[in-house]
Amino acid sequence: MKTWKFGNDIDTDAIIPGRYLTIYDLKELAAHAFEGTRDAFAKEAAVGDIIAAGRNFGCGSSREHAPIAIRGAGVRVVVAVSFARIFYRNCIATGILPVICPEADSITEEEEIILHLDEGYLTAGERTLTVEPVPAFMRKIIDAGGLVEYAKNLTEIEICTK
Repeated sequence: MKTWKFGNDIDTDAIIPGRYLTIYDLKELAAHAFEGTRDAFAKEAAVGDIIAAGRNFGCGSSREHAPIAIRGAGVRVVVAVSFARIFYRNCIATGILPVICPEADSITEEEEIILHLDEGYLTAGERTLTVEPVPAFMRKIIDAGGLVEYAKNLTEIEICTK
């Protein structure tokens, strides 16, 4: 498992350039993730890798292609100091866990990140960093693989009572 480090204000154009917005296949989008920003990501990212970033990760347009490209590369967790609001929601809708950690910008690529969400922290190497709680209903959506998969699994009774 690798930690991919990004700075502040990484926008959706940096995550997936606009010229690829006609693609909807996860793997094909992943092949262009961070193209022109950090080309090694598309070639080397693997299942279980984590992104650690600074402030305002995912700013810019509301395109869902950005978290889809990240997910296609195998990344299921993005830890950041803060997220653009629409990107945060798009992560949940597409099955990526967005974790807010005020000290995420101190995480290095050499550190392995282990999440302890129920306890409210993560470990980065030897350090313990506080994380904001992720509400249970959002974790259920993420665990299902995103909003569409979550909705497919609801029963008629659940739909009527939610």
